[in-house]
Amino acid sequence: MTPDQALRWRMPLLLRISLVLHVSMLIAVLVDPGWWRWVLAAFLANHAVITLVGLWPRSTWLGANWTRLPPAAAARGEIALTIDDGPDPEVTPQVLELLDAHGVKATFFCIGDKAARHPDLCEAIVMRGHAVENHSQHHYHHFSLLGMDGLKREVQAAQDTLTAITGRRPQFFRAPAGLRNPFLDPVLARLGLRLAAWTRRGYDTRTPDPALVSRRLMRDVKAGAILLLHDGNCARTADGAPVILAVLPNLFEAAHKSGLRFVTLSSALSSAHP
Repeated sequence: MTPDQALRWRMPLLLRISLVLHVSMLIAVLVDPGWWRWVLAAFLANHAVITLVGLWPRSTWLGANWTRLPPAAAARGEIALTIDDGPDPEVTPQVLELLDAHGVKATFFCIGDKAARHPDLCEAIVMRGHAVENHSQHHYHHFSLLGMDGLKREVQAAQDTLTAITGRRPQFFRAPAGLRNPFLDPVLARLGLRLAAWTRRGYDTRTPDPALVSRRLMRDVKAGAILLLHDGNCARTADGAPVILAVLPNLFEAAHKSGLRFVTLSSALSSAHP
């Protein structure tokens, strides 16, 4: 990562407050060791807040986080479709066919390990005009518990894997399940990545009803929204079909009726910073 690719990292207000609080607690104990119970309570409360914030995928308290497209994209009536946890050898090709049939561009947050096993699918995603972004190398369930070195290894490995396959460095990162800790933001800044969450999600990894998933996604959706579906780990309908395949046509029709146009996150970023 060259200096011009890295992003400037600024410590979020919550962490600055926490740092001051920790220094104050240390001073308090040094002045009067009898205050240790109050100091311990404050310490635990502070870390509980930080933990809860990390469990809130759309939070910006631990650093910048795309939960909507930039205002310029919203003004043009644009929304983004993001698709996580692939590539999947069964589902991803069918998703690509649907996207082509409706003239929609999407952003695929790919897992590095899966991409290495199915590089042809990542190549197909890019060749069809979509974007491949970073969703970690292994999609560990304990990702948010990793320290700075562990986070850097996971994110860097996926960055290298996806770049080698597609010839393009990802510009965005989405944490597994959206969960993170205070160490992630400086790691992403060092690697030149922006964190992206979502505006609406359909919970399509555990909801087998396409109509319900569609309603969740399109409820009061407005220009600038970032929508989340899955081509990997997706739920199945009663007849065994991947839910995403039944949801997409409904989603495209609803967006068209509302005058909304789908763009990739990288396209929205480029138009915001010409």
